[in-house]
Amino acid sequence: MLLTRVFLTIAAVLAGLAVAAGAFASHALKERLTERALDIFETAARYQMYHALALFLVAVLLSRAESAPTTLSVAGYAFIAGTAIFSGSLYALSLTGIKWLGAITPLGGTAFLVGWGCIALAAWSLQ
Repeated sequence: MLLTRVFLTIAAVLAGLAVAAGAFASHALKERLTERALDIFETAARYQMYHALALFLVAVLLSRAESAPTTLSVAGYAFIAGTAIFSGSLYALSLTGIKWLGAITPLGGTAFLVGWGCIALAAWSLQ
């Protein structure tokens, strides 16, 4: 299924980028950012990894289901959007110091919650 391949590919890319971001933070940014900004950056990388793994889970579930519930697809898209908005806004906030970027972050968190809720609904509908 095409969606499974897309989600697996995006999950792998996001996970790899999360590892790269964490390494970048601990080596290149450690002396350039304040401790608070570094914590924000590391939070972005951590949540990116969590949700890359969640997207991987969605792809695996989609590949194993004979008739996958639509909620699984919605979960995958929500995790992608959540990562872009949540982690993206935190990366930008930590690197630029532009405070209003923090106001966008909860939208990404909401997308994460939608994704997890969709997985719960999909699990409940399993037979």
